[in-house]
Formats: sequence, C-alpha cells, structure tokens
Amino acid sequence: MTAAPFFEASGLCKSFFGVQVLHGMGFTLRPGQVLGLVGENGSGKSTTMNILGGVLPMDAGRMTLDGADYHPRGPREAEARGIAFIHQELNLFRNLSVAENLFITGFPKRIKGLPFIDRGRVAARTQELLKAVDLDIAPNTPVSRLSQGERQLVEIAKALGANARIMIFDEPTTSLTTRETDRLFDIIGRLQRQGIAIIYISHILGDVMRLCDDIVVLRDGHKVGQAARADMTIEKMITLMVGRTIDQMFPPREPPVTLGAPVLEVRGLNQRGMVKDIGFTLRAGEVLGISGLMGAGRSELARILFGMDPHESGDIRIGGTQVRELSPAACMDHGMAFLTEDRRAEGLMMEASIADNIALASLPKFGRSWAGFIERTRLGDEVQRISGAVRINARDIQRTLVKNLSGGNQQKAVIGKWLLHEPRVFILDEPTRGIDVGAKYEVYKIINQLAADGAGVLFISSEIEELTGMCDRIMVMAQGEIRAEFPRAGFDREAILRAAMWHGMKETA
Repeated sequence: MTAAPFFEASGLCKSFFGVQVLHGMGFTLRPGQVLGLVGENGSGKSTTMNILGGVLPMDAGRMTLDGADYHPRGPREAEARGIAFIHQELNLFRNLSVAENLFITGFPKRIKGLPFIDRGRVAARTQELLKAVDLDIAPNTPVSRLSQGERQLVEIAKALGANARIMIFDEPTTSLTTRETDRLFDIIGRLQRQGIAIIYISHILGDVMRLCDDIVVLRDGHKVGQAARADMTIEKMITLMVGRTIDQMFPPREPPVTLGAPVLEVRGLNQRGMVKDIGFTLRAGEVLGISGLMGAGRSELARILFGMDPHESGDIRIGGTQVRELSPAACMDHGMAFLTEDRRAEGLMMEASIADNIALASLPKFGRSWAGFIERTRLGDEVQRISGAVRINARDIQRTLVKNLSGGNQQKAVIGKWLLHEPRVFILDEPTRGIDVGAKYEVYKIINQLAADGAGVLFISSEIEELTGMCDRIMVMAQGEIRAEFPRAGFDREAILRAAMWHGMKETA
C-alpha cells in the first residue's frame, strides 16, 4: 500500500522585481519517495526548492507538512521542521573539523547552562552519524582534507543528525567521480528505506531515471509534466523541457555567405581535470556557440583561452599567430576580448563611473607620449561614442557609477569596454545572465553587429534557445570534451540537449 503524502505544495508563485518566475507550482511527497525535479537552467527548480527550504518566501500558494500549514521564516526554521538542503556548493567550513561542522548550530554541553562542550558526546555522535553514511574517518579530521564525495557524505550525516525528513539534493554528482557517485546512490537508497523523502535535482537524466520514483518537469516557471518513472522516458523529459518556440525573441541576422579567415584556432588543448583535447576554428564574421551543462568545462575553456588559467598542452593561434606565453595581456595585445560570466566581480569596477569602466582596457591606446599622459579629449569622445553605440541608459556616463546601473546596462558597459579596444575575437561567457528580456535583445543586436563588422564571437550559454537563435554553429561540451557539433541548418534543441546529457544516460541504454 502506498504511503499517504506528508508534504504538499500547491499554487506556489514567486516574482523578482516584478517578473514572475514561478507560476502555480505544486507537488506532493510521501515517506521514502524519491522525486526527480528536472528542467533547463532558469526553469524554476532552485526557486521552488528555496521556498521549501525557507530561503525565499512565496508570493502565493500553500504548503502543508503533516497536515499543518508550513511557512518557514528562514532556513533555520525549515531545518527544525526536518528539511535539509544539500546544495551543489556544499555548506561546510573547510577550516573546521568534521565534528565541528556537524554540530556547528549547537554543541552538547557538559553541564546545562554552562559553556563547556561535552567533547565525548560530540565524538561519539559524530562516529555514529559517519557510520550511517559509511564514512570511515576520524571526527577531528579537517574538512579541507576530504574529497568532494566525502564532503557530501558529511553533509548527509549533518542532515541525519538534524533528524531530516526531506532531503533536497541539488546537482549532487557534478564534481564526483564515478565511484563516489555510486556510493552516493547507495546512501540515497538507504535513506529511502528509512522513510526519508528525497527531492533529486539533476541535469543528468540517466541518473534521474535510475533513482527516482516520480519525475516533475519544469519549463519557464511552469510545471509542464509529472509522471511515475514507468510512464516517463528520457526522450519525453527532453521534449517537455525544451518545448517552446523562439520566434520574435532574437533580432534578425543574415549570416555571411562566406566567412572570413580564421581568427582563433585551437588544437589539442589539455588541462587535467578541466578540458581534454579541445580543437576548433573560429572564423571572422562567425558566431560559434558552446553549449553544455554546468560543470561541462565551458567557462574553464574560456579562462584558459584568455590566459587566466594554465594549460598543459595545446596550440592557440589568434589571427594566425601562435600565442606561446598565454596571459590576459598577451591575448589583449593579439586582439582578444573576454566577457566573464561574473561581470560584477571580474568585469567591472563597481565603484567607478561608466566612462572609467569603458576606458579601462584601452588606456594605452590614448597615451600621448612616452610619459604616458592620456589624451583625455580624444578618449572622452571615443568613450561617449561607444556608450551611445551600446545604448547605455544613463544621463551622465562621467558621473554615474556602474553599481547604480541595471544588470543589462552593466553588461553593456562591459561590452563597451572591449569594443573600445577593437578586438578581432570576442569570448562571451553567459553574456545575458541575470538581465531582462529587453536588455537581452539589445545585447543580441550588439553581438550581431560584432559579427557583421568581421569579429569572431565565441558565445557560451546555458540557454539552448539563445544559442540556436544567435549562432552559426554550436559545439556541445560534456566532461571537458567537445562531444558534438551542429551547423545552423542542423540545429535541433533536443539533439543538442541529448548530446550534453549523453554521458549521464549510460545506465538506461
């Protein structure tokens, strides 16, 4: 007989800055059930789980736990009610021991009311919890010495110590080896038999089919499908995840009939644990997309190409010239620009003006003499021209600080900074992340103009619709390798997603 649900959510809605991102989400959980939650990036998975875990309040809807209303006012309250959220980025203090991490929210005392920790009870309880997850380490082991898989088991032990009844796993296998993944799945099976409900979020659909009893599919903040595993297939999940049209979302672009000469050539690029045998050619006037799941190695490749991270072997040529000593300065000198995925931390000086940010990468071009004096009038005119070209919405670019701009205008400032430098290769890593639809359209128009002006654009994005709407060609990465390539005439969102997830489908083949 199937157990009755002990948790129910219905009609969950959430908006950010007037944009609704979750539309009437609902699901139920039974003791010992493993519920798979799948969807593309931005589909609403994290928002839903953050509401359940007390990180975000809901705007509308209802949740019940054991028949009573459940409205956590924060993560601590959710934890007290038996909800454990095991994030992809594990919430452990690496400088503390395993035991200290397990009891960080409250150590047992020797004498009630006095601040003396009962270390014997701490050690004994830690050993008991570690045994429950098959982790044979000493309680005083620093977390920094553990592998990623071992740290994840510590997180599970921590949840068991808090008497968790629902455990949420968010992309838990991204950084795990095959052996660590199998070990994790064994533990999840054990938790299930103990009556703990599991919510399993993953892009690896083979793992979802292997583990889950029921599967919920999200798209654009809507629940678009739910079925028992027996009634679901990987093909059906992919179709549900990507099933919307992209008409009118992207500005029209006529790709050139004949592309220009190679502007970036990469051969045999390797860096252990990051990328493996990467090779491709980017030509003038081409927008080349890179698709892949989180952890596929896309950003790592971009950072290596711009000289920010090292590589063990490989040949990189910019404009036909081999760059032997790769560094950001050398790449800039050869005509490369890199727009990072974290514009606030790596792309902008947040306390500086728009004008200063745009000028930053090109100051040497405006040096008047050997002494390095800047031609301020010429620089100011060019900065103003660039600001207008990318349509930054600000009255005074000399006085307006970048931190006061919207996300879209901040991204335009980063692009403007590189436009002033006049590169021939643009590497764009998630260029539209965190900006609204209108700003996205403006960024797309800028990308089209870059290609029309003869630059080569390497366009990294987690959104398949964005890549198919903008690119001439798409490469798909998985586990640090290029797994497939699609010409524009052969774009197929399902095939692209299947190529990105193929490494996770072995169990169902």
